[in-house]
Amino acid sequence: MKRRPPTTVTEDDARLFREAIGEVRTFDPAPLPPATPRPAPRPRMFEADEAAVPGELLDMAFDPALMEVGEELSFLHDGYPPKLLKQLKRGHFSVQDDLDLHHMNAAAAQASIADFLAEARQNGLRCVRIVHGKGLRSKSAGPVLKALTDRMLRRRDEVIAFASARPAMGGTGAVVVLLKS
Repeated sequence: MKRRPPTTVTEDDARLFREAIGEVRTFDPAPLPPATPRPAPRPRMFEADEAAVPGELLDMAFDPALMEVGEELSFLHDGYPPKLLKQLKRGHFSVQDDLDLHHMNAAAAQASIADFLAEARQNGLRCVRIVHGKGLRSKSAGPVLKALTDRMLRRRDEVIAFASARPAMGGTGAVVVLLKS
């Protein structure tokens, strides 16, 4: 489709327009609303490092090797429409905060996830991202933090759904979590 060149405004058209509009009055600009104060920073990684004990063995209530985890994670809590999970996978929700579990052992990661979800719910966040990594250097048991994240999120009541992130946001090394409001 070809574009038509814009029509030129003649002096008569401009005069008629000014007569039809009449006198113009300018407004003073409205003052900007006051800025909301930012919350105080919380050293989550420091707390996770302090919680980790050197040489600590994997002490979980479940065996991650028994859990079969594919490349992509996805889960929808009962009672919610499947459309919600599709929207989450397609990136329709904007991520409001994220947690990185890299370089944590399983116990520190478990505590960090629980604290992070509680803090997100307290702050009224609806969508968060947890970066667990792909477990490329994991031993035969498979990706430990990925399995731990999957298991914990399935058990949490405040989690409506979660799915592996889009490739630009970490792909199968992260999950996007939708929380109850």
